[in-house]
Amino acid sequence: MLLIEPREGEEMLRLEDILSIIEKEGESIAVILFSGVQYYTGQLFNIPAITKAGQAKGCFVGFDLAHAAGNAELYLHEWGVDFACWCSYKYLNSGAGGIAGAFIHEKHAKTIEPVLKGWWSHDLKTRFLMDNKLDLVPGINGFRLSNPPIFLLCSLHASLEIFAQTNMKSLRKKSVLLTGYLECLIKHYYSESKTNPQKAFIKIITPSNTEERGCQLSLKCSLPVKGIFTELEKRGVVCDLREPNILRVAPVPLYNSFHEVYRFISHLGSAISVAKLK
Repeated sequence: MLLIEPREGEEMLRLEDILSIIEKEGESIAVILFSGVQYYTGQLFNIPAITKAGQAKGCFVGFDLAHAAGNAELYLHEWGVDFACWCSYKYLNSGAGGIAGAFIHEKHAKTIEPVLKGWWSHDLKTRFLMDNKLDLVPGINGFRLSNPPIFLLCSLHASLEIFAQTNMKSLRKKSVLLTGYLECLIKHYYSESKTNPQKAFIKIITPSNTEERGCQLSLKCSLPVKGIFTELEKRGVVCDLREPNILRVAPVPLYNSFHEVYRFISHLGSAISVAKLK
């Protein structure tokens, strides 16, 4: 197993470093597995470039899209990604414990057979013949095991009905503007001050390049973040605390507005003021 880490003093993984390691070590690597969006930093990786580089070395290339599904435009088939998986309870809004999803490229449909074989992996046309002969469905459907929970299906179906009223290209266009607005306000109000070293400041560790991020910004605070997080909760703000000192904030284009981003900045200032006194 190879572990790729950021350069010293940096939070992000550079694409050139990833591709360089694949070029150098690729012939000894069987499978490359990457996040689509890194959960801690919010970095969106260049999926097509990593896929192309890995496959050129004979690697299978797959992605964990837990933080990318419903957040970024994904063209897994067109990019030639070998396999992928994702959850539906984050940006797909199906609720906690929501049903997961998976993808296998059609070029592998006849060559990859699942280790786990279940009732739903059997072809429906012959499923009830009961002849004890497994008639495995080609492709990703052959990985299904059993009946999915009906209530989890209902919540996911309701969410996807809303997504069907728009498209990821439109959502992504709004997302770039929405997160860009948040970034602009944070840099304006909470940049580190050389003339006032006592001023609380926030560093954004998520890339500024819109092609390298989804809607999430990961904020590193000069004050202990737990106090700020607690005060934001009191003000009705839903964000996420990650140790040791990161606040994850994600204005989601499907339901968040620019006014809510503005309100967040106001609440953030209030939360910081209170946290400084404790």
